[in-house]
Amino acid sequence: MAYFFTLFWTFLLTHMMAYVVSSMNGVPYEFMTANIIAVIVTVLLFVLGTIIPKPQPAEHQ
Repeated sequence: MAYFFTLFWTFLLTHMMAYVVSSMNGVPYEFMTANIIAVIVTVLLFVLGTIIPKPQPAEHQ
């Protein structure tokens, strides 16, 4: 489920960003370009999540 929701939110946020940026630049909105960017960002998020080490809890005595 984490993978699905990560892709879902990345899809939504990337499309909103692509729409706003294309509107500000006066160019047409490209749906497929936003899809490709969303998939690339999702993969980068998954890779980044595996690279960053998880902090170890401190041992209490």
